[in-house]
Amino acid sequence: MTGIKTTGEKKLMFFSGRAHPELAEEVAEQLGVGVVPTKAFDFANGEIYVRYEESARGADCFVIQSHTAPINQWIMEQLIMIDALKRASARSITVIVPFYGYARQDKKHRGREPISARLVADMMKTAGADRILTVDLHTDQIQGFFDGPVDHLFALPLLADYVGKKVDRAKLTVVSPDAGRVRVADRWCDRLGAPLAIVHKRRDKDVANQVTVHEVVGDVEGRVCVLVDDMIDTGGTICAAADALFAHGAEDVIVTATHGVLSGPAGDRLKNSRVSEFIFTNTLPTPGELQLDKIRVLSIAPTIASAVREVFEDGSVTSLFDDQ
Repeated sequence: MTGIKTTGEKKLMFFSGRAHPELAEEVAEQLGVGVVPTKAFDFANGEIYVRYEESARGADCFVIQSHTAPINQWIMEQLIMIDALKRASARSITVIVPFYGYARQDKKHRGREPISARLVADMMKTAGADRILTVDLHTDQIQGFFDGPVDHLFALPLLADYVGKKVDRAKLTVVSPDAGRVRVADRWCDRLGAPLAIVHKRRDKDVANQVTVHEVVGDVEGRVCVLVDDMIDTGGTICAAADALFAHGAEDVIVTATHGVLSGPAGDRLKNSRVSEFIFTNTLPTPGELQLDKIRVLSIAPTIASAVREVFEDGSVTSLFDDQ
């Protein structure tokens, strides 16, 4: 005999950073596992320390961290967690990023700009990540920035089914808030059997979050409009789009977005908007001051857990969305 045979089974271990522990606990519960105990703290100068309290040798490790505010701290913590697992001899490291930071910086609009979404992918690969699992990237091309498998999950079934049960589909119109979301809005139309409308807008390239809405393309008069987007940050774009729909005779407007970033003036804008309901998933924690009656948060945990199980069991993540 010239070698050693082992009869060991595969082992899944689930790790979480400190950014959004509630989501991590939900995913772990869906998987039927516990979150691996982790010692993590900040030194006085802001440096982050991480140590796992269980051996990860030979395990298939899944590290979840959503890039919420303060975004740079949580990205750095996830990189450190990945590095710790690499040095702990993990068999594989899958990075779960429910909300991928810097996703809006996915290309150069003008000279001397970075492509920060690519930089984040490079850093994860360098740290030791073998695979990325994420939800509703800002643009599909970001998948190509990572040199390895990327499992791109979608919140559309969760959000669309909720809206479909809530609204009379005969009066429903799906609305894209800009030209860039038309493809996603088309999928909504196919799932709900509703017509499509588009809000045409222009941004001020020199002023962040400054949007001017020009016109609505499509029939929205007397209709219940559902605006679909991937994220809402300050709320300026989506609230201006809703105002344009009401100005064109919409009976009601519902807003759905996978990621509720909700920074800066978002709270006041959502509160004062005529929109009847804002629907998000819990890829990001909802700020405590934004516990408004018109905000509804749906759990993405079952979707993430199903994808983790497929990855671990060498199954098909794509099969989870074959009916989309």
